[in-house]
Amino acid sequence: METFLAKREMPLELLLYESLSRRKNLNDKEQKYYLNLKRGYEGEVIFSEHTEELKGKHLVLTDLIFECNQTIFQIDCLIITQERIYLYEVKNYEGDFYFEGDKFFKKPRLEVMNPLHQLGRTESLFRQLLQSFGFQTPVKAYVVFVNPAFTLYQAPIDIPIIFPTQIKKHIELVSIETAIVTSSHKRLAKKLIENRRSSSPYQQLPSYEYNDLRKGIVCASCGSLSVMLVKRACVCKVCGRKEPVSKAILRSVKEFQLLFPNRKVSTSQIYDWCKIIESKKSIQRVLSNNFKAVGSKRWTYYE
Repeated sequence: METFLAKREMPLELLLYESLSRRKNLNDKEQKYYLNLKRGYEGEVIFSEHTEELKGKHLVLTDLIFECNQTIFQIDCLIITQERIYLYEVKNYEGDFYFEGDKFFKKPRLEVMNPLHQLGRTESLFRQLLQSFGFQTPVKAYVVFVNPAFTLYQAPIDIPIIFPTQIKKHIELVSIETAIVTSSHKRLAKKLIENRRSSSPYQQLPSYEYNDLRKGIVCASCGSLSVMLVKRACVCKVCGRKEPVSKAILRSVKEFQLLFPNRKVSTSQIYDWCKIIESKKSIQRVLSNNFKAVGSKRWTYYE
């Protein structure tokens, strides 16, 4: 398989929520939004793992955000073959669902957005985008349910849905298609990458202030803030993970930069952020080895 894009990475919005969920108490609305983001991302990762089973040279593009005719839309995954482009809307739903007319419900009777409506909108906008690029490549679109704990009742046979038990077979069928990647395919993939947006305007980031966040070093394994300093290692009291102090400090600096991109990174600032590091010299050494120093003496910061 030939992949035109790098491996899927966790979106910035989810990274922020992951960090904030450990350092402050999210309200009910924020917590629900965060869990939905996390569940969606985990579903996309599951499907990406399935696409790695593709045989031959297909172009796989993931996590794409576009704007067409003043409308923003997102595509979870595209597979470009010689004959067509496969477009996938990935859902990580869990539980019992059913159709009633053109409406979609979770049992007992909670109406949720019909994923087929979302798929139709995305497919239409994507076709328009292709036409604006001068491509007339056929598009075949599917909603993919990846969670084995998902059940759908009363679904018509001919709808473009792939169930968890059908994913492997579907990927095998896509693999059978002629997998010759031409210069035209690569030109299209490059055009799509060049025209994708870096982020969605619909992000819902919670408000937060530095003084409201819990300080300390987050465990790289379990996410706990119960990390203590034992000689030259940071040890998690929850899961027992040991990590060199320098590595733990560097992770904490990157987390600080994620949450506060406009704040200067200084020895005193990271000392306060990490909380458990007793020596400012240890922090200064990590900063000096990994970042460029600006200024001098007490005014020094790193970038």
